[in-house]
Amino acid sequence: MLNTTFPGIDAPSSMLGFGCMRFPLLEDGSVDEKEAIAMIRRAIDGGVKYMDTAYVYHNQQSEVILGKALQGGYREKVLIATKLPVWMVETHEDMMRLLDEELERLQTDHVDFYLMHALSRERFEKIQKLDYKRFYQEAMAQGKVRFPAFSFHDDKQCFLDILHDFDWKMCQVQMNILDDENQATLEGIREAGRLGVGVVVMEPLRGGMLGNPPEKVKAYYAEKASGRSPVEWAFRYLYAMPEVITILSGMSTMEQLNDNLRIFDLTERPVLTEEENDLFRQVKATYLACTKTRCTACKYCQPCPMGVTIPRIFTGYDTSLMRFGGDFKKGYARIVADGGDASKCIQCGQCESACPQHLPIIQYLQEIHEECC
Repeated sequence: MLNTTFPGIDAPSSMLGFGCMRFPLLEDGSVDEKEAIAMIRRAIDGGVKYMDTAYVYHNQQSEVILGKALQGGYREKVLIATKLPVWMVETHEDMMRLLDEELERLQTDHVDFYLMHALSRERFEKIQKLDYKRFYQEAMAQGKVRFPAFSFHDDKQCFLDILHDFDWKMCQVQMNILDDENQATLEGIREAGRLGVGVVVMEPLRGGMLGNPPEKVKAYYAEKASGRSPVEWAFRYLYAMPEVITILSGMSTMEQLNDNLRIFDLTERPVLTEEENDLFRQVKATYLACTKTRCTACKYCQPCPMGVTIPRIFTGYDTSLMRFGGDFKKGYARIVADGGDASKCIQCGQCESACPQHLPIIQYLQEIHEECC
């Protein structure tokens, strides 16, 4: 495992971080707690030093499960990052109340990084009014939080404004082969590095999309004769960036975990050749040409009050574009039979407010429904 350190602070980490948003599930949709705990401990034994969770993940069970997994001496081996659900905060006092609840779930007296979760312009202005800086001062003085941080979903200017507003020690951003000009952008990441703010990457595989590419992309990779899988190429794109300290992977099976431990078995950070950079530009162009929604299936839009299974529709549609030239009618018919199709949508907008990708969900649902029915 390639070991890393956050700049300017005593926080040794690992290049691979465990994202606790996609634990293995049982048939009823609940978390397979026994397997999740086994995976967390296997990851730590394999050199992973960074655990990322949040108040809302897995119906508020992610922190609880992580807390159980870190008993027996594992807590001392890792950094814990969890997040304040900003949208649930109405008063300054709510911030400390929610933090205390999270510490209890995690069975620890402190977290290493406490993130303002999924900041956008609107949410940033909200926490400014509620004096988030004073909250951090209070939480750090009481020993409950070691380092202030934020996760982000908006545009570059918003990212830069947040970055320059406080003495942050870490920022968590979405970055992958497709997002170099999206959200925080590569330019934003470089500014974070200049300021000495460590970067943690989420969605490195774009919700799994980059790990299962269209045939044309597979052919590009095969031409390089490197033996690297699409997953390895996607991670390589990121861990070559000097500003990136940790890359989160939301692993759902022990097989995925073991494969990631193999991929991140590095002695040093690589440097990309110009040929490799050209490859990534080709890959990005191909994906953009053959996908529509680029949904990451994060499920922040769920549950829909009308039962529309938005991630299932969007990921199914994009997969059909990549694999079968866009024939999604059979797949959509199964969604209709299950009662989760777009005809149920009443355009309430709840999903679009929750979507960290800021997708035009209502428009896409209408277009896919008209095309497939």
